[in-house]
Amino acid sequence: MGGKYFNEWSVGETFRTPSRTITETDVVMFAAMSGDYNEIHTSEQFCKDSVFGKRIVHGLLGLSISHGLLFRSGYLEGTAIAFLGIESWSFKAPVFFGDSVSVTVKVLDKKESISKPDRGIVKLFLQIMNQDDQIVQEGVKVVMIRNHGI
Repeated sequence: MGGKYFNEWSVGETFRTPSRTITETDVVMFAAMSGDYNEIHTSEQFCKDSVFGKRIVHGLLGLSISHGLLFRSGYLEGTAIAFLGIESWSFKAPVFFGDSVSVTVKVLDKKESISKPDRGIVKLFLQIMNQDDQIVQEGVKVVMIRNHGI
């Protein structure tokens, strides 16, 4: 499946990505990559007395996985030029080891480039949902996308 070009995106349209289960390996690798070995992520014993009662996934790992799931949808395959930024992001609830998450995406806005007509900017509102359809994270990401035929 090829990605959607800028002119094919519509403000207000929504879609949901495939899901993905977050594993212990994901958390261990993220801790190693980021250097964040906080016990809330790495020590079951420490977490027994925490507000969560068990280990939680790094918030930034959840954010990263949301980006991967967005690309896994196929809508940006071969058409995304650049990830421009995050305008806002909120952590609503913990993500636990073994949770399966997917992302609901809504197109908030789109704007053609004035200086480069071969591209445009799409603003997306993402909500990471766990297996119980609870919103665990949400926010706005901005992506530059190719315009078809230009």
